[in-house]
Amino acid sequence: MRTLRQIGSLAFVIGLFTSLFAGIPWYITVADDPVIPWWLRIAVYGLLGGILIVLLSLSVEQRKFKLSTEAIGDDNKRTQLMLLNTLEVPGRTITDSLGTVQGHTIYAIWLGKDLSALIRLVLGGELTEYTEMMGNARTLAMNRMIAQAEELGADAVVNLRYTTTSIIGSAAELLAYGTAVKLNK
Repeated sequence: MRTLRQIGSLAFVIGLFTSLFAGIPWYITVADDPVIPWWLRIAVYGLLGGILIVLLSLSVEQRKFKLSTEAIGDDNKRTQLMLLNTLEVPGRTITDSLGTVQGHTIYAIWLGKDLSALIRLVLGGELTEYTEMMGNARTLAMNRMIAQAEELGADAVVNLRYTTTSIIGSAAELLAYGTAVKLNK
């Protein structure tokens, strides 16, 4: 079912971009009735070309970002840092508080997944596209918080918390924060 949904989303996106980047320029170029002024043709080509350049650059940027986040790894596998949502570390004594550490991201899904989630919103059920989005955002924010704590030389992060805010329908802000501490040996 997921594959079918992805095929439908892809068909929608391909149809949209074909209409915008092939249909409109073709109509402007071959339409004789009514006559479209040369300056409007140039403006439309400039607009569509600009959108295409932005989309291509975002695609390259997203690919680089995906490769860099894969190198970081999942959750806290890359560190020995203890992460707790309590104020104390059982069996250990906090010797020094290094301050608040935080990791922050604003994460979005692509238009095809957003369309799929909107349809599921009508039909009911778990919005797996957004669940996946929030999981990725949480991992990224957590890794950024861990990196900040490691820079301070922390042994643990206590009082770990998450907060989230919806920016727009397919993008959410996620903040992971806590207190970096040193522990007795």
